[in-house]
Amino acid sequence: MSFIPENLKYTEEHEWALPDDEGLTCTCGITDHAQEMLTDIVFVELPEKGIEVKKGERLAVVESVKAVSDVYAPVSGEVIDVNSRLEDSPELLNSDPYGDGWICKLSVKNASEIDALMDAHAYEAHIAAGD
Repeated sequence: MSFIPENLKYTEEHEWALPDDEGLTCTCGITDHAQEMLTDIVFVELPEKGIEVKKGERLAVVESVKAVSDVYAPVSGEVIDVNSRLEDSPELLNSDPYGDGWICKLSVKNASEIDALMDAHAYEAHIAAGD
């Protein structure tokens, strides 16, 4: 697994968001915890470029040998890029969820939504609490 950036932010639903330095865009994906719970991921339904999503709305769908799971937008914004490598290699979500397994990039509508997400310590406590 790749290096996990210090400014990574997390949702209670086990998505992550990596904001750029200006907070104008963020890269999104699912956490290592999420991919471990799903086990072997076999398919990813990516969002379409150009769609607008609100924080908490369905952004993508991940299918594993165990379950189908929705991926929710960690912040509101427009999808400006998708990781098309996942179409042929969905297992990247298992092998490198914070690197090559990113799902999409969003143009951030409201930077305060990034600030409202959990940092690594809060997310670890969230997992430990069994949420």
